[in-house]
Amino acid sequence: MPRLDLRSGSHDEVLGRVERSLGTRLDRAGAVRKRRSIGLPSEAGTWVRVEARPVAKVMGQGWNGTESAAVLRGVALPRWHQGISWADPEAGLMWRADETDYVAARPVQSGGILTEDPGLDDAWWSTLTGSLAALAGAVTTRVATPHTEPISQARVSATIGRAFAERIETTLERWAPAHADLNWANLTAPECVLLDWEDWGQAPLGLDAANLWVNSLAVPALADRVRDEFAAELGTRTGKIVMLFLCADIVTAPPDYAGALFDPARVAVEILLKDLQA
Repeated sequence: MPRLDLRSGSHDEVLGRVERSLGTRLDRAGAVRKRRSIGLPSEAGTWVRVEARPVAKVMGQGWNGTESAAVLRGVALPRWHQGISWADPEAGLMWRADETDYVAARPVQSGGILTEDPGLDDAWWSTLTGSLAALAGAVTTRVATPHTEPISQARVSATIGRAFAERIETTLERWAPAHADLNWANLTAPECVLLDWEDWGQAPLGLDAANLWVNSLAVPALADRVRDEFAAELGTRTGKIVMLFLCADIVTAPPDYAGALFDPARVAVEILLKDLQA
């Protein structure tokens, strides 16, 4: 099967089915296309996110993340209205569309690596920390799926083991609900709203903070702010293991792929390895 990529092709038949099912018209001209999703504003003043996943990626993991996140309280996220899903057996795909509130605030960084300080104020940080604290206190049986793969002790240990020769005890002692895809493209400003909830679920404590930190490494002052704001999670052994896990993907990638994150991640790895071996 060819690699799924919704950035090419019109997908008019899919979008037409979504319009009929949700009872609204979609603004094709305002579409935001990503590899596995298309987001569009609607005539109702809402936002509709259409996603496709291979059937194998649906089995064994949550498929209704945006819908199930609607029960969360104290978290700054778009209000969910309705959703639909259907199978496309011939293509081996499952399709899903979710209609949520339209968020006027724009992503802090819509794509690529953040290389300039976005100048976020204290109120913004307060909303983020409060939201993640409320999320961590929620109860769920969902398992987080970063990059659509379930997070597990085995996955973290294997990734770290492949990347580093040093023997590290990687037991993750603390777990809590997490967004699991918290990066600067899924956070808005000047109003702080957390977008794209399809992968949320139980994860090692500090996964969200670590993900935001590693995506801030090209802006040292911002990375320091993230560590300061989430010191309670990132200062734990579990938090440090998760930081090392995320850095592993960066330092094992070609430098031109990791870009401005490569060198600071390599420095961070040296510090983390010393801390975890102490």
